Amino acid sequence: MAIPDIRREFVSLLPRLRRFALVLTGSVDQADDLVQGTLLRALDRIDQCRDSGHLDRWLFSIQKTVWLNTLRTAALKRTEPLDDYDEMAASDGVRSLEASVTLSQVRAAFERLSPDHRQVLFLVCVEGYSYSAAAEFLGVPIGTVMSRLARGRAALMAMMSIAESGNVRPFRARSPDANAR
Repeated sequence: MAIPDIRREFVSLLPRLRRFALVLTGSVDQADDLVQGTLLRALDRIDQCRDSGHLDRWLFSIQKTVWLNTLRTAALKRTEPLDDYDEMAASDGVRSLEASVTLSQVRAAFERLSPDHRQVLFLVCVEGYSYSAAAEFLGVPIGTVMSRLARGRAALMAMMSIAESGNVRPFRARSPDANAR
């Protein structure tokens, strides 16, 4: 694939990269910076792109690496919620209000999940990647992806059922070291 073709492909992947960046960072501003950093690194290393059929996987891997490097060097903290997509709610008043409340509850519950659970849920459930593809660019075994996905779904469902019942106790996701006990 020629360089101009790859650059066009980069542009078509921008919305997906931005969504993944929002999952990783939890901040619109930080997500935009992460996407920019990802594309800069990808363009700088474009000669390393071996399989143009999996350009999205290559870019997601770069994005995760850039994010981890940013966390290590800058000790980033989340400052903004994912509230920029409220316009996606229903159009009539009651449905719009219900959808907005539900969306807010899902976002809040999603944000309370561990980063590992959020990443796997995003890649498999939102982006539609297979378990093996998610495992590949997260750099973990496929069993770990399946386990994180099951635990993430269960935690999200538990938090949502607590919210529906009106009993809004704080939910604490299991720590990664919980299995070591």
